[in-house]
Amino acid sequence: MTVPTTIDPKDIQAHLAQFQGDSYREGWASLWDKGEGLPWDRGFPNPALEDALVQRRATIGGAIGQDAQGQSYRRKALVPGCGRGVDVLLLASFGFDAYGLEYSTTAIEACKNEEAENHSWYRVRDQKIGQGKVTFVQGDFFNDAWLQQIGVPLNAFDIIYDYTFFCALEPSLRPKWALRHTQLLAPSPAGNLICLEFPRQKDPKAAGPPYAAPSETYVEHLSHPGENIPYNDQGIIKQDPLRAPSKGGLERVAYWQPERTHENGLDENGKIEDRVSIWRLRN
Repeated sequence: MTVPTTIDPKDIQAHLAQFQGDSYREGWASLWDKGEGLPWDRGFPNPALEDALVQRRATIGGAIGQDAQGQSYRRKALVPGCGRGVDVLLLASFGFDAYGLEYSTTAIEACKNEEAENHSWYRVRDQKIGQGKVTFVQGDFFNDAWLQQIGVPLNAFDIIYDYTFFCALEPSLRPKWALRHTQLLAPSPAGNLICLEFPRQKDPKAAGPPYAAPSETYVEHLSHPGENIPYNDQGIIKQDPLRAPSKGGLERVAYWQPERTHENGLDENGKIEDRVSIWRLRN
């Protein structure tokens, strides 16, 4: 197993502070180009995703779908900011045609190396279904060029998985992040955005990335995609219980504490702080 050399989070934060707004992607790409790894890269898929695909199959659905004509097809899964592609390969092992998106060409090469190592946790889960196709693509999440490159239209992904992408973006980009999911996710009920919420308990005023990501931030941004959501002086999102969700937003259809997660999702007493939420486009 090839695990990148990790660097101190404070060094990452100082580096990325030079890349504000949309230029964040160049900041992340330059970290990859320097051959420096991310301290929250555990080297293998988060078991919370594996458990969700098994235990929540009734909600998420399996890898094989049927179109209006009754023809079977493999459902598509996307992992934006996929790192070394471990979650992409896990999704493919369950039979989904899985796409991993990274802005860095160096990261794409790391993904291909991870695929070539063929670890046991990427074993085919159901021989009758088989393994889905794996595609790693270089591009900007907020731009359509990478979709054209792989020949996938808008609103075509049945699963989008977000673990350390949301928390890696500076908060000013969160409205844009939420809006983009309304453009990529398949219509309800086929399309499911799976968010592994991390880090939920971090001090909102502490520097990032990763930026503090309590559950309320997912609720407010995904319920009102593209809208400017206010935060108070403490960095805590302002929730208005009387504010109705946007008609074009997403709704949370499942939310739970996973039985397993990476060690960085545990508190000092070993208690799981992460949560998993599933979202769909509102009809």
